[in-house]
Amino acid sequence: MPDLTVAATLRRLPGAVCRVIPLLVPGLANAATGSLPEPPAMAGVPIDFILFALMLLGVALFHHHTLKVALAGLGAITLFKVLASPFAEGAGIDGLIAHLGQEWVLLANLLGLLLGFALLSKHFEASNIPAWLPRLLPDDWKGAFLLLVMIFVLSSFLDNIAAALIGGTIAGVVFRGKVHIGYLAAIVAASNAGGSGSVVGDTTTTMMWIDGVSPLSVLEAYIAAVAAMAIFGIPASIQQQRHSPIVRESAAGIRIDGARVFIVALILLTAIIVNVVINLRFNAWSDRFPFIGVAVWIALLACVPLRRPHWEELPAAFKGSLFLLSLVLAASMMPVQKLPDASWHVALGLGFISAVFDNIPLTALALKQGGYDWGFIAFAVGFGGSMIWFGSSAGVALTNQFPEGKSVFAWLRAGWHVALGYVVGFALLLVIHGWTPDARHRLDSGTRHIPTATAGANR
Repeated sequence: MPDLTVAATLRRLPGAVCRVIPLLVPGLANAATGSLPEPPAMAGVPIDFILFALMLLGVALFHHHTLKVALAGLGAITLFKVLASPFAEGAGIDGLIAHLGQEWVLLANLLGLLLGFALLSKHFEASNIPAWLPRLLPDDWKGAFLLLVMIFVLSSFLDNIAAALIGGTIAGVVFRGKVHIGYLAAIVAASNAGGSGSVVGDTTTTMMWIDGVSPLSVLEAYIAAVAAMAIFGIPASIQQQRHSPIVRESAAGIRIDGARVFIVALILLTAIIVNVVINLRFNAWSDRFPFIGVAVWIALLACVPLRRPHWEELPAAFKGSLFLLSLVLAASMMPVQKLPDASWHVALGLGFISAVFDNIPLTALALKQGGYDWGFIAFAVGFGGSMIWFGSSAGVALTNQFPEGKSVFAWLRAGWHVALGYVVGFALLLVIHGWTPDARHRLDSGTRHIPTATAGANR
């Protein structure tokens, strides 16, 4: 029986991080798949990853020009792939066309959701519920913490993008537009943590469910998520209270707009129902058409006669969405054919990688490899993206509302408690539950279809 006491686990964490460093440089990993061509490399590191790292470094350094940097990086990576590094689908222009044919559904779903939820959040704000909500919240730091808990719960059954946007909208009202960057990081972390233990709360957990992983196997992620919630939620709430205290009482005479509440509920229910129905009943079609993104817009347009959407929000939302899509598309071009043997050390490392790398291909690779404890993977890839603002689609969407959050260094400095919450939550899950890999899934996963184009991505 391995030593899984708290002290022993914490002693092992630094060594575990060192053991997953090869994950950050995939050319050093030890499990290559011989069926795919080896990419050009420098000192054993694929040049594709060097270009991607430079792209992310540019985003971190030039955070006032993130869209330009992302588009330039995507262009450089695409050109290099066409000229020198074959895609998994083939070489040259033909390989690029085939790759885009594989990825366009995911990109279209993300675009539809990001733009649709930007309008949804304005409907929610105009419903006057955010202005009324202060009546229910305590007027000290506990009110800010309770708001994070509400976001956590919402994200367990709603898309995490919507939960983050709704939480950001409420925060903008109750804190009079002055939201601390540390609290912005906490909003994103709460939305990602809430979906990590639910197979309908996040794209990655839905992928696991469809691939045959039991919902009960994913549920254990809430052990880590709840612990992380306490670790990051309390310091972030205190930060926010000192930065801009919660409004003590909402304005008198506020009237809830029932029509806008109905619109918000209809759009969210549409996304949930279509996601579940398509992936459970029409699995083979899930990667052929952007059903969820289109369904959200059908519901949105059908409600136009009830209330006019805030169309003026779309240009800014489109710019933020284009940035995210550039990162996702660039990440999809990386030669992610190598992973170390499944272990909790690797799962821990995947969380850190998820902060800068798209978690959908990471999840798909883990499912193909098998042998993981899926609760650990769900928490790692679901929550890990919260550590950097562009590490999840929820973070990108929220920073469209609060552009001051688009700084990697400011996010890391003010949101230090998110990374701490990840490590402590992971360690607690290891101590309480232990690493129990699903050997049956490892044996069966090679015959199952793994969807890579579902919507509502955590990233």
